[in-house]
Amino acid sequence: MTDEWRGWREAAQAALYGDGGFYRSPARSPKGPAGHFRTSVHASPLFAGAVARLLTGIARELNTGTVALVDVGAGRGELLTGVLAALAARPEAPDVTPYAVEVAARPPGLDPRIEWCAEPPAGVTGLLFANEWLDNVPVEVAEADAEGVPRYVQVRTSDGAERLGAPVTGADAAWLERWWPLSVPGERAEIGRPRDAAWAGAVGSLAAGLAVAVDYAHGRDARPPFGTLTGFRGGREVRPVPDGSCDLTAHVALDACAAAVTEPVAESVTAARTDASTELTDQRAALRRLGVGGDRPPLSLATTDPAGYVRALAAAGEAAELTARGGLGDFGWLLHRVGLPALPP
Repeated sequence: MTDEWRGWREAAQAALYGDGGFYRSPARSPKGPAGHFRTSVHASPLFAGAVARLLTGIARELNTGTVALVDVGAGRGELLTGVLAALAARPEAPDVTPYAVEVAARPPGLDPRIEWCAEPPAGVTGLLFANEWLDNVPVEVAEADAEGVPRYVQVRTSDGAERLGAPVTGADAAWLERWWPLSVPGERAEIGRPRDAAWAGAVGSLAAGLAVAVDYAHGRDARPPFGTLTGFRGGREVRPVPDGSCDLTAHVALDACAAAVTEPVAESVTAARTDASTELTDQRAALRRLGVGGDRPPLSLATTDPAGYVRALAAAGEAAELTARGGLGDFGWLLHRVGLPALPP
């Protein structure tokens, strides 16, 4: 990559998804995302089991025996593999057409039923699930200068050095004003408009069903004052340098993504839905609804079924990790029901 000053969105796009970028280069990331950071999918098969139950419930609501499961940002297909395994053990499970949406090449040995594609398929019915996808959609970074004026942050490709560029204007300035106002010198924000557009487009690909985004998130009343942009390499957090050597990620303004789906179409958002009902919750609450609670098994089970007690205890530990406060349980879940009745409050 050339050593030049760029806005963070352009720099991250090239570093992650360009030729030889972090997500496209087998040499940089031979194990895929799992080689650099651990998601809920990798933490426990209980997560895939919960998604399988969610998909089964959506099929029941749609009154169909055949549904699509679209995994956006599929990595190496770990979630789809786990869901298909979980469904195989459920006699009431629907027939599933699984789609993996991913920019990297299809990994060898993947279940041949899984269709590998670069974009969400249009017009499908079922469940669209995006686990830790939106945090990797590149965005501009803004910082308030000494007078409190938001300016674009420019980054040098080779070493991650930064400087302030031009003032933020136009649609980006309007987004900041609504979703992440800056006025105190040194405050920073990630301008989430590309994520709003990406999520609205993904939801718009569904003919009917449920779309779910799961990610690091924050709301307008609790934005981090200095932003969240960071890097990951080999399981460790590192300084974000857009040279293709590390993952680049920033937490997601899921409230803005939600509005991009349900409000009238805005600039750069081409697929807003007026027929979608929305819920924004956390992973702890969402997984508990799907039967992942983390409660320890009764001690009496150790006497009547020692092996069962050990299995239940291990499952409880995994469930506790998935729902832990201060950890995975704090992840945001954004749910859009498309063409389905809204759930009662």
